[in-house]
Amino acid sequence: MASDLISIARSGTRTARQALDVTANNIANASSEGYVRRTAQMNEVMATGGMSGVGNLTLAGVRLNAVVRNADAFRQSEVRRTGSDLARANAELSGLTHIENALEQSGLYEAVVGFEASLSRLSSNPVDRSLRAAALEAARGMADVFNLADAALKAAGEGVTFEAGAEVDQLNLLTGELATINAKLARAAGGSGDQATLLDRRDLLLGELSQKIGVHTAIAPDQTVQIRAGDASGPLLLNGDTASAVSMTSAADGTLNFAVGGVGIVPGAGSLAGHAQALDELADVSGRLDALAMDMMSAANTAQANGAALDGSAGLAMFGGTGAGDLTLNLSDGSLIATAPAGSPANSRDLSNLTALRNALTAGGVAANLDGLLFDVSALVNGRTTTRDTLATIADNASVALQAQAGVDLDEEAVNLVRFQQAFQASGRVMQVASDIFDSILGIR
Repeated sequence: MASDLISIARSGTRTARQALDVTANNIANASSEGYVRRTAQMNEVMATGGMSGVGNLTLAGVRLNAVVRNADAFRQSEVRRTGSDLARANAELSGLTHIENALEQSGLYEAVVGFEASLSRLSSNPVDRSLRAAALEAARGMADVFNLADAALKAAGEGVTFEAGAEVDQLNLLTGELATINAKLARAAGGSGDQATLLDRRDLLLGELSQKIGVHTAIAPDQTVQIRAGDASGPLLLNGDTASAVSMTSAADGTLNFAVGGVGIVPGAGSLAGHAQALDELADVSGRLDALAMDMMSAANTAQANGAALDGSAGLAMFGGTGAGDLTLNLSDGSLIATAPAGSPANSRDLSNLTALRNALTAGGVAANLDGLLFDVSALVNGRTTTRDTLATIADNASVALQAQAGVDLDEEAVNLVRFQQAFQASGRVMQVASDIFDSILGIR
């Protein structure tokens, strides 16, 4: 009969051994990334009594009903959401730091101030050729530094764009792997160890995916996951075993555009959102830098057009170009700086045109506006640093809460080892007792 002592004890030893395997697996993977603690869920086996009335139930042992993952879907979703926000903040801050370094390390502010200072020194003796040569070199150096700052900003932008492209490639690999896992989950037995392993891998990949782009997930009864970019109304990244590729294009100003299966999206979280926001700021900074270069060129060229060079000839345009990147010095000799008003004789000491140039630079606020640009970028970096630190704290708290619920507690697992080992030994002892009883019965004469 199904409920005899040996059958009951055998089910006990088998279930205790399976529970020991689950516990040993927990201990072995305590430090494995993405591993979620398993619990052996056991049920009593009920069988129809042989000697009792039909329909009566008697206990017939125990069995392992399922291997349960101690994962909380809400906490997992919160870890993904906070991690996605943190990844966006980190990516944006990294890009902004590169922008700040490009501007500050170029020495642009010092070059502009140095050019204005050279004009001030020239006003002490406008016919001194050494002072004119110094002013010309200061102008040349300033133009070169504008070029250098623009090149550094472009290099920073190219670096951010390269990182974003690598993130897109990684994102598409992750969705492809999740599609494979979905196909396997659809065939996996519910509550099995294989399913638990697939779910660990699924959740780990979802966490990595959310680092790239903000996602909305929906879990089906068979544990397969549907993923949309952004919120519940966003385009599908993954449906069943079909993944949609994310594409990225760069606009003329260096900003990024993303699409999923041809549908344009604007990432609101994840590192892709951070890269895009950094490049938006870079486009603004580059535009302001070009405007400052053009203000400088306009003020200098206007003054030159209204003045006379040292030999009395009409002043020539001092600078050429269309922006910071190609700003060039047109004058080849310091004597061509038009310090005197138009129509003045050679070697004139009239400073009115030089004064007009200095006043134009001051009124145009080139140095002040450049200082403001540097201050704005620095303030933005400081603000984003504070935001990043706050988001890091929130993400850490969410991760700790999930780990407390899903992580492996070695002390608890040590207790389970002893408990299940004792259950195994006790079931073995029951089989021994049952065998002794049967032997005694069979030995009766």
